[in-house]
Amino acid sequence: MSVTNGRARGLPALIAIVSGFALLLRLYLTLRDGTSVTGSLIDYFGFLTEWTNCLVFLTMVLPLLVPASAAGRFFMRKDVTGWVTASITFVGIAYFLLLSRDGPKHGLGWLANVLLHYAVPALVVIHGLIRLRGTALPWVTPFWWALYLLVYFIYALIRGALIDKYPYGFINVDRLGYAVTVRNGLMLLLAFLLLSYALLLICRLMKARL
Repeated sequence: MSVTNGRARGLPALIAIVSGFALLLRLYLTLRDGTSVTGSLIDYFGFLTEWTNCLVFLTMVLPLLVPASAAGRFFMRKDVTGWVTASITFVGIAYFLLLSRDGPKHGLGWLANVLLHYAVPALVVIHGLIRLRGTALPWVTPFWWALYLLVYFIYALIRGALIDKYPYGFINVDRLGYAVTVRNGLMLLLAFLLLSYALLLICRLMKARL
């Protein structure tokens, strides 16, 4: 077994452990600070961070536990690896640029934020580059990946309209109105596409073997 192959097999388990622990820690903090279990769960699943870290967890765990299943084979596809890598990288960068100043600076909340927004994205990028090095995915692929963000954006707006609570200030319709909110969403979508195309280009340029 080569060093590269061993690393590629070991990384998914490590990422699953880190992301799983971070998700459980964030869930514990949300339940602890919430007024009800139902309300806490609604809050928990309102954020793109939780959505995408759950996606990362499934991407790493299912191919390890049930590789022959339809779900296991799906998450082993290289275009899916790219989608998950681009999505969690976008989460980390967006958090750092737009939200980190308002996040907790110590304690368990700080630890959860560091794991969910920095540690997991960094590990997934390493895993993604190992799996995708030398891979030439179709140039149209990022537009398919972007559907994930579009689904989340629509969900966040519908959820906000129903419970009068938006997960992020830059998509708060009550404060900004729909025109500005949609504009912000389109700008974020464009940023995601640029990031995704950068990932595709890097993977194409990397040698097939390290």
